[in-house]
Order: sequence, then C-alpha cells, then structure tokens
Amino acid sequence: MTESQLRLQVIICSTRPGRKGPAVAEWAAAQARAHGKFAVELVDLADFNLPILDEVAHPRLGQYEHEHTKRWSASVARADAFVLVLPEYDFSMPASLLNALQCIYKEWTYKPAGLVSYGGESGGLRSAQMTRQALATFKVVPMLEAVSIHQIAKHVDATTGVFQPEDGYAKKATAMLDELHRWAEALKTLRP
Repeated sequence: MTESQLRLQVIICSTRPGRKGPAVAEWAAAQARAHGKFAVELVDLADFNLPILDEVAHPRLGQYEHEHTKRWSASVARADAFVLVLPEYDFSMPASLLNALQCIYKEWTYKPAGLVSYGGESGGLRSAQMTRQALATFKVVPMLEAVSIHQIAKHVDATTGVFQPEDGYAKKATAMLDELHRWAEALKTLRP
C-alpha cells in the first residue's frame, strides 16, 4: 500500500454457518486488487463475534468498553471505502450486518460503500435496498453501481467452494469500483 492509496475493505456480512459469502468476497477482493486503485483488505464479520448492542454508552460517543467493539471500531476506522458482500435472508439484510452498523457510528461516516449482493431468484436485491437505507443513517454513501448475483447456489462449486461468476459480473464490479474510488477521494476531505 502506498501512502496515498485508499484502503478498501471487502466485508463478508453474513456470519451464518455454511454461508456463501466467503467465496463471493474472495472474488470481489480479487476484482478490487485487479482494479488497482485501492489497497484491499478482506474482513470477515464473523471474526469479531459481535453480540447485539452490548455497549452502555451510545455509539455516537465512541466510548466503547468491550474489546470486541474496540476491535471492530478500529477495523472500520482504518477503511476509506467498503464493499459489503451480503446475502438476502427472509427478504431482508442479514441481522449481523445491521448489528455491525449500529454498534459503532463515527467510524462509518463520510465513506462510500459498494454492494455485492447474492441470493436466489432476486439476487439479494431486497437486502441491498434495505442496506442502502440503513447506510444513509450513518452518512455512508451507497453506490448505485452494484453486483447482484442471482441463484448463488449455481455459482459456487460444491467441491471446491469457489465462486464461478457469470459473464458480466466483472464489468459490473469494475463500474462499482470506479465509482467507489471517485467517492472515496471526494469524501476523504470531509473526514476529520
């Protein structure tokens, strides 16, 4: 990573056993590395083991008592932009992502986020839409450009667990990353 290079975190947002997120996130991180405009970090939300809102002080104060919140805060704070890799559960975003958003605040603000959603027939579009609404509350700018992966089970090899994208997904990822970079550069000036 060069001094001037922006840091992009590709975050696996599902913590569920048997999830497809790690395979999709590996692909998304590879796309971001090939894009070349970011220092890319793959982050797995499951590694933080965040309980449901267990801090006494409101997150906007940044007065965290618990080590898991402090670790999560430090991770999010060092990023300039995000790619959120998220499934659709029950027509909604994963609860693990909503909790991860809500347990901190300032660390998210004035940063852009791209969405790589996956699911069945809908490709995670309802999850992505709900996530966009939640992100706005944290002053995160969600990108219009996104990747939506339909019928995820058909795209993850049962033997190797590797994501096998359709033609066109890489082009969508590039468009999203181009916009992420533009916005990350612009929003950096708003952060203290």
